[in-house]
Amino acid sequence: MSSPLKILWVAAEVFPFAKTGGLADVAGSLPPALKKLGHDVRILLPKYACTKSQPIHSLNQEIEIGKTKATLFAGKLAEDVPVYLVENDAYFDREYLYGEPGSEYSDNAERFSFFCQAALKACKALDFQPDIIHCNDWHTGLIPAYLKAIEDPWYSKIRTLFSIHNLGYQGNFSMDKFPVTALPDRFSGPEGIEFYGQMSFLKSGLIFADALNTVSPRYCKEIQTAGFGMEGILQQRSNSLTGILNGVDYSVWNPATDRLIAENYGPGSLSQKQKCRDALIKKFSLKIDKNTPLLCMITRLSSQKGIDFLMEASEDLKNQCMVVLGEGDSKYENFFRELAKANPDRFAVALTFDDALAHQILAGSDILLMPSIYEPCGLTQMYALKYGTVPIVSSVGGLDDSIQPFDGKTGTGFKFVPDDRKSFKQALQNSMACFADKPGWERLINNGMDMDFSWDNAAQQYSSLFQDIQPNH
Repeated sequence: MSSPLKILWVAAEVFPFAKTGGLADVAGSLPPALKKLGHDVRILLPKYACTKSQPIHSLNQEIEIGKTKATLFAGKLAEDVPVYLVENDAYFDREYLYGEPGSEYSDNAERFSFFCQAALKACKALDFQPDIIHCNDWHTGLIPAYLKAIEDPWYSKIRTLFSIHNLGYQGNFSMDKFPVTALPDRFSGPEGIEFYGQMSFLKSGLIFADALNTVSPRYCKEIQTAGFGMEGILQQRSNSLTGILNGVDYSVWNPATDRLIAENYGPGSLSQKQKCRDALIKKFSLKIDKNTPLLCMITRLSSQKGIDFLMEASEDLKNQCMVVLGEGDSKYENFFRELAKANPDRFAVALTFDDALAHQILAGSDILLMPSIYEPCGLTQMYALKYGTVPIVSSVGGLDDSIQPFDGKTGTGFKFVPDDRKSFKQALQNSMACFADKPGWERLINNGMDMDFSWDNAAQQYSSLFQDIQPNH
């Protein structure tokens, strides 16, 4: 490996401190993998109400952004990766990270412009001068702009990587709020962060970061032609844009060691998986026999996840048995609630976010359904493989990169064309036929459990990318 680097990883959520989705899992797993490669990696996130459940302590270090103050706290991740938390109760001591379910806080522009400025002030206050600031999603998109605007030579050699975990979330706000960013006026126009009459924190990251990456190779290509209005920018920056498939933290997601499931198991002890299935069926009072596969969905209930498509294709699901875990838009919650009410013996829903239950559902189900309209990477399908739960996925983004169609011998799951009911029905029928063929099904399960999506490979790719954007490269 080339020379070790000092890296500040900045994200709005980091597992186990705060989590709403896959970003938190990545933020909690990739930095320790980079630390193993010899880099000095540190993490910074807001100190939300939920972070108080973690072992953290005050550093008695205060920073000022304008007339607003923040106090720095500290904790640790695996591999002794330091985690810094920015405390400002007026902005962050709230029940939710970004807003009430189905809505966003009206002051998110203020909250995350403050957070971005605090990230840079924290570096200096802690005397940690990073070579790289790794920014993640729109919440951190102003950091590269601040570094272009700042005149303090202390920051002059810092380079930025901006990771796009989901281009659909852009942090767009009224231009009336531009003054809260404290950026010079020259950043307010079309060449800056203005985006169709609004200001966009995401656009700021895409334009001003030294390098860009997405969380899968396929998604990297997709967003250059269908990028929620950002495709022109991404095409212009294509030479600075790469795709690196996310990894899995097998210390958390491994049925052989998972303390949250009914029985531990592995490729040589699949009979124990049956006990996990029995426990799940009992938990939700389902009535299905051993010859009927149990499907599951573990997802945010949003249009991105293909729930509209499932509503249209509900006739194809009427004879299936399924458990759904997730929360989101009320119309989707109502759809699954009514489905379970009409079919209580075969459908169960838990309209919540419950990490422990997610483990139990993956271990106890036979098939994972992921009908996403787009999916930057997806992690649940990779977790499912390790748990011997066969994915049926739409052929988009990281789902397409991580799942190979089963041909009777090789492959790890089933694919269908997104938003195509005929293709979906065929994939469903193929999975049912395979489930009935017990030797073939066991071969398919073992293929999936043999896959290795650990973070080691991705960490090496990120390490190379960090080296490429160094000033002396």
